[in-house]
Amino acid sequence: MMFLNTSGLTVMLCCWLSIAGAQVGIVSNSVPESVFCGRARPISLTFQNTGSESFDGQIRARIWQTSSATAASTDESAWKRLQVLPGQTVLESAQLNFPPVNAETLFLVQWIADSNRFLGATSVLVYPTNLFQTLQTSLDRNNLGVFDPGNQLEPLLKEEGISFTDLGAMKLDDFSGRLAIIGPFQSKAQVPRGIEDSIKAMARRNVAVVWVQPPEPPGRADRVGWERKKFEPSFYCVQKKQTAVVVAQPDLLANLAGNPQSQIALIYFCHLALDPQPMTLPGASSEDALAQGLLPTLPQ
Repeated sequence: MMFLNTSGLTVMLCCWLSIAGAQVGIVSNSVPESVFCGRARPISLTFQNTGSESFDGQIRARIWQTSSATAASTDESAWKRLQVLPGQTVLESAQLNFPPVNAETLFLVQWIADSNRFLGATSVLVYPTNLFQTLQTSLDRNNLGVFDPGNQLEPLLKEEGISFTDLGAMKLDDFSGRLAIIGPFQSKAQVPRGIEDSIKAMARRNVAVVWVQPPEPPGRADRVGWERKKFEPSFYCVQKKQTAVVVAQPDLLANLAGNPQSQIALIYFCHLALDPQPMTLPGASSEDALAQGLLPTLPQ
């Protein structure tokens, strides 16, 4: 395994970039990619040829695991032969292997052509595959209820050994645990009638609820601007007693199985429902928000 001071790595990257010239390079990602550790994790790439000649070369990936002081090379492998015409931009996806990690860890992937021509780098945040364990530590056995008609969440919880009650096998109003996750839904057709009344009933019993909204039908989802019936926040918190109902839009929880950011968002919503924090104006305190009526409440 090779080690390199991170400041030295930065200098080397800049030097390689200048050597590569204005031919083919990687368009740097402003926001790091997010993947789970393990094999064959997908990474999106954008190649751009700003030169006047075609590029045709064998590309390989060199993966560095970074820390505050050092970077360690963890893997280097051939990827594919790539052709890019002059002035062309090519979108690609690579399958890479990342070692196990215990927490969010930053990796840097160098893309190298032929013998040693540096094309650019991709930053990647790698996460452990047991993120939902934080829910288990916050809840006692049978205190988590899940209504998951699309079977997107339950397999992930079972894989991590998280205990939960299947709310699809009982009447929602009868659940008396501490936290209920309603959704995700694949369509509005999966949403039971009267679900809002059931969620209000749970909230009155001080059950914390995360309510994932179903996606809009394609016709409406494609409309933008003033053509939409109303503008909605990506999520909002409605407090009731000591807990709350967190209402989340489906885009925030897309691809739960493969997207760490979606799992992190769901975990955050769960903690927010269990321990709600009122929304405030910038610089305002929670007491100010309550006094000004800025904290929404469920209808009685």
